[in-house]
Amino acid sequence: MRTSRILTRAAAAGLALAGAMTAAVATAVPASAAAYNGACGAGHVVVNSDNVGSKGTVFLTYNNNTGKNCVITIRNYPGARLSMNAYIGPSDSPYGEMIVDSGDYTTYAGPVKWSLPGRCVDWGGYIDGASGGKRNTNCG
Repeated sequence: MRTSRILTRAAAAGLALAGAMTAAVATAVPASAAAYNGACGAGHVVVNSDNVGSKGTVFLTYNNNTGKNCVITIRNYPGARLSMNAYIGPSDSPYGEMIVDSGDYTTYAGPVKWSLPGRCVDWGGYIDGASGGKRNTNCG
């Protein structure tokens, strides 16, 4: 079972950067990009995405019925367990709160969900030295 937890933005950034300083990562575009796998549940549609280096894609989805945002980080090529995470938080948080799912996964990290009506979100993901995501987006 995947677990999510609320972390400060500094802690989440540390998770995203873990291992990034130990190896240079190629940023070539992969021959096959990851596709959204529906793990956020029924009613969620992809509203934004970003490459996680050449290793995968992080998706931001939204469910119009529940008002929840959801983030999932998906590898291009599933395989051996790698350090991964998915995170989301309000852009205007004075304490930098975020919900993060991190661990060693074979296919994807997340989903992490948060209802943030009327607010912009910071969201992203990490796969074994590569990170992606966006700040201050999808306001509303």
